[in-house]
Amino acid sequence: MTEEMPSLRCIIATLFFALLLPPGSFPATTLSPSFYDETCPTVFSIIRGIIEQALLSDPRIGASLLRLHFHDCFVNGCDASILLDNSATIESEKEAAPNNNSTRGFEVVDAMKIALEFECPGIVSCADILAIAAQEAVNLAGGPSWLVLLGRRDSTAANRTLANLAIPAPFETLDVLKSKFAAVGLNTSTDLVALSGAHTFGRAQCTIVIERLYNFNGTGKADPTLNATYLETLRKVCPQGGNGSVLLNLDPTTPNTFDSNYYTNLQAQEGLLQSDQELFSTSGADTIEIVERFSSNQIAFFESFVVSMLKMGNISPVTGTEGEIRLSCRRVNMDYTSSNKWSSS
Repeated sequence: MTEEMPSLRCIIATLFFALLLPPGSFPATTLSPSFYDETCPTVFSIIRGIIEQALLSDPRIGASLLRLHFHDCFVNGCDASILLDNSATIESEKEAAPNNNSTRGFEVVDAMKIALEFECPGIVSCADILAIAAQEAVNLAGGPSWLVLLGRRDSTAANRTLANLAIPAPFETLDVLKSKFAAVGLNTSTDLVALSGAHTFGRAQCTIVIERLYNFNGTGKADPTLNATYLETLRKVCPQGGNGSVLLNLDPTTPNTFDSNYYTNLQAQEGLLQSDQELFSTSGADTIEIVERFSSNQIAFFESFVVSMLKMGNISPVTGTEGEIRLSCRRVNMDYTSSNKWSSS
């Protein structure tokens, strides 16, 4: 089988599964995979090329870009609000607890925007850049490709308060995770398990898991769902009182590859994050069967991941005449224009 076949199968699956979805599963928007065919036909190659270049020095950048899209979509929809810096009118989501000193890749998104403004000025939104970058990052790591629906516009506001409340956290129980997925219109079984599979690549800091290793839920002991051998390995890397910024692989087997090993790890009680292990170790959960299925059938995982990514990417998009196409992903156009006028004067 050629390398192109898995991507082709998932593109076909995108269309097939979309036809199977009941009415209302996708919001009625103007999003389309051909949105930039005439106005910016090189958008995909430009974004892919910048990711390829960034991967040469930063193997975790793909996972970081995918995470930006996730965290953006869970807060008032996929509108690039996560990219806005603090200003006189903006309280940035970057400083919300789930994002502060955690989300990254903003400079790579800046590079994409600069290149696209040179090639197609005023055309490609920052929200669509995140959606395309997520797809390209997954594919470059060995995962599926899909027809990204495009035509989002950018928000002119951010919501740090909602970011603190809505984004799923690594220390949450299955019930809490389900409630957060349901709140944005994603289902609490397949969407939850498939999208959690994004943790098949990337890294997490020791500070995220330290309580789980030494004082789980205030017990003074480790999380009992952790494999004992894996626990000792983690404790060597993350000792009590150690450097909390040390990085751990989310997938200890294939840390830079997008594959189904994430689910095999959960079966072995080697999920790095509590929120991951909850999918398999919560007694009687409907997610257990899905973890088992994805572990044994990578194609099933890829196909479900594609459909769930399409659903997530369609959470409350800004379209039509709403919002704007930002000139800089970090600032709304009013602030950007004012800053440039001041600089010129």
